[in-house]
Amino acid sequence: MKTTLFLVRHGETKWNALGKFQGCTDIDLSDEGVYQAKLLRDRVENSFDFIYCSPLRRANDTANIICSNVHIKPEIEPAIREINFGDWEALTLKEIKELYPENFNIWRTDESTGPICGGDLSIKMASIRAKETILKIVNKHKGKKIMIVAHGGIIKAGLIGLFDWKMTMYHQIILGNTSICKLSFDDSLTPKIVSLNDTSHLPSDYNIKSYV
Repeated sequence: MKTTLFLVRHGETKWNALGKFQGCTDIDLSDEGVYQAKLLRDRVENSFDFIYCSPLRRANDTANIICSNVHIKPEIEPAIREINFGDWEALTLKEIKELYPENFNIWRTDESTGPICGGDLSIKMASIRAKETILKIVNKHKGKKIMIVAHGGIIKAGLIGLFDWKMTMYHQIILGNTSICKLSFDDSLTPKIVSLNDTSHLPSDYNIKSYV
């Protein structure tokens, strides 16, 4: 029995457009993010049985837009909130590199832990949380099509956890706003990747501003 999982990144926010790390800071969708979410809604209508979302507004609002034409309501799952980046939140990558050069370098190169300045403490910790939550949801709805609307960081951490990748894989995956990562699971909850960073619902000439 195959279970299908769609991992969806939320729509754009003003901080996304500025390249700022949001983490657990609760930022609203921008007008552009609402537009992206509506395009995604039109693409995925009637293609999922259950939908879960992060409690942060940008993911929750994206999920509610996706569900606005169907009789399915998003269920909030606190454990798929974005990674808490601690002292790095509200900063750009350039600012983090300048203000925390040693910590930044370790975060980018450490293969086993991926330490973060505060918050969730490491990519490893986030990957454990994300993997456990994803497998719990998939196990609950075997044979169904499930959507999880979350955040770029925690989705990448979830993939690292599910496939037992090195922590440096976090920096080698790009996920645009409202992108879809499609996975399939067998009865033993063994995952396979079907697609990554699918943004084909956006116009072909669309400029995605943020992969942070």
